[in-house]
Amino acid sequence: METESHRLVKKAIKGNKSAFEKLIQQNYERIYRTAYLYVHNEEDALDVVQEATYQAFTSIHSLKKPEYFTTWLTRIVIRCSGHLLKRKGNIVPLSDEILSNLPDQVNSNIEESLQLLNAIQHLRQNYRTVIILFYYYDYSIKTISSVMEIPESTVKTYLSRGKAELKKSYRSEEDKCHG
Repeated sequence: METESHRLVKKAIKGNKSAFEKLIQQNYERIYRTAYLYVHNEEDALDVVQEATYQAFTSIHSLKKPEYFTTWLTRIVIRCSGHLLKRKGNIVPLSDEILSNLPDQVNSNIEESLQLLNAIQHLRQNYRTVIILFYYYDYSIKTISSVMEIPESTVKTYLSRGKAELKKSYRSEEDKCHG
């Protein structure tokens, strides 16, 4: 059974601008959130979304399987985020501005959430990408492999090493608090 989303993707591939616009609207929150997790500020995230949308629009005709549209678009967002970070020098400090722009969520453990975001920010880019896609978006190992264009075994390795780095980061923070 073909979903409405698949029909829109097929129309967009054939050049229907309205269908492409609807697809972007449907996926906007997800792609913005992905960009924000990488670049850590609103302005840069909006720039990434704009660039990714443009790249997707100009290359949608190359998408072979409509059911992989979201994965394909996520890959473009990640690539655009990486390019922006390279241009800016790869270091994004976790500032008060970023903390004040975090979504207002009822979270009694806000300190732990901020500590986790900070720890994820300091991971190597490959580890960070796998952690974000696996835990924030619930992507499967196979889907992450497709998005990052790497073998599934490498995804598992990155996931394992990323979690180990996060644990090490938490242990060093605990030692600072208790020592």
